[in-house]
Amino acid sequence: MVIGHECAGIIEEVGSEVKSLVVGDRVALEPGISCWRCKYCKGGRYNLCPDMKFFATPPVHGSLANQVIHPADLCFKLPENVSLEEGAMCEPLSVGIHACRRANVGSETNVLIMGAGPIGLVTMLAARAFGAPRIIIVDVDGYRLSVAKSLGADDVVKDIDEDVVQIQKSMGSDIDVSFDCAGFSKTMSTALNATHAGGKVCLVGMGHNEMTVPLTPAAASSTKNMAVVML
Repeated sequence: MVIGHECAGIIEEVGSEVKSLVVGDRVALEPGISCWRCKYCKGGRYNLCPDMKFFATPPVHGSLANQVIHPADLCFKLPENVSLEEGAMCEPLSVGIHACRRANVGSETNVLIMGAGPIGLVTMLAARAFGAPRIIIVDVDGYRLSVAKSLGADDVVKDIDEDVVQIQKSMGSDIDVSFDCAGFSKTMSTALNATHAGGKVCLVGMGHNEMTVPLTPAAASSTKNMAVVML
């Protein structure tokens, strides 16, 4: 992958059959163009389309250009109080929202987030909007953790090698849902070990193509209704 997944811009020209947009409209772009014909697209799960063309996923170029041509149905008007920079964040924010929906985050869900990068931060904001009463974020970078704290994290832990007991102590109660927003063996293992039996672990980040994780403890916990959720 290369940079250029997320973008927003101003309409400069529209096709003769486009009725929903006019020149000058400010829009955020859905970066994935699906085929609209396969069983996944017709079933409403177009994100699973096997013929997906996604910005910045070779051989498809990214959106770091002065102009791009894009289907009108995938251009969404921005309210006046939303800047183009904020509009470009709609795509990563949707990742956090989708993760919280898959994990059924609610007003009684204590959340652990592994990784305080962009996806970790938008997942934190989404979890808070879904009603999560307490959110802990773990990362190795102090600056990222300071940003997480300023955006509303209840507590932060600066070390993915930190003892799981310490992370649980920081939460102060059971960890109901863990989001691995880094996608490494260590972060996934920590998430699996920190989440209480009956909880959920959701893999969001894509750090490694392959992982080594403690499946036996996870399987043992699954007998107590732990679920590992893949986006």
